[in-house]
Amino acid sequence: MQPLRSDLITDYDHLADTWWDPRGPLAPLGWIARARAEFVPAAVHENARLLDIACGGGLFAPPLAGKGYRLAGVDLSQLSLREAGRHGYHALARADLTRLPFADHSFDVVTAGQCLEHVPDPYAAVAEACRVLRPGGTLIVDTIADTRLARLVAVTLAENLPLPGRPARGTHDHRLFVNRPRLLRTARSHGVELELLGLRPHLREGLGYLAGRREQVRMVPVKATGVLFLGVGRKR
Repeated sequence: MQPLRSDLITDYDHLADTWWDPRGPLAPLGWIARARAEFVPAAVHENARLLDIACGGGLFAPPLAGKGYRLAGVDLSQLSLREAGRHGYHALARADLTRLPFADHSFDVVTAGQCLEHVPDPYAAVAEACRVLRPGGTLIVDTIADTRLARLVAVTLAENLPLPGRPARGTHDHRLFVNRPRLLRTARSHGVELELLGLRPHLREGLGYLAGRREQVRMVPVKATGVLFLGVGRKR
């Protein structure tokens, strides 16, 4: 058996010039970012801060426009951070998800989108996200479940079918996919009660995208969380 890799996110250095390509391998991350933004509450004070963990090339910034936050982003890919700097972030840092360079209770909102499935200890990353979140603040995570169905959809099909928006082969290691009960327990033990919901592409828009008739696809919330799912909760 191949050993678990600890540097999957740095692979995004090789994709840094494709972050904003609507038909490139990172395009679906933009769709998910827009869905994630729907769960970000409007800022309630003038200096509200949001931390985007694994910010990549900054896809999360446009859908947050008007919500009133000063945006901070962290990522392991220096080239991606350089791209994010062109898209509305106020502060950026190269940092490990499990060792964030911020004080306790620093942020009003913390998000970790499509990154937990790329690190050997996603639960340590969630604990760290909770640490830097202020009491009353909102945590939002989205990732891939550790199920056979998710392995089929996210690896066997998504990485091998010759379709637009296909992730590069080897992007996902199914052994890093996230156990939902353990995720809930971890967040709860650090003061956040997460609620989970599934996400899937809007079927008609997805077909239009595949046919080349549109460049964006909405992600639709669903009850089933066995493939792609999102968790949201407030810190006690």
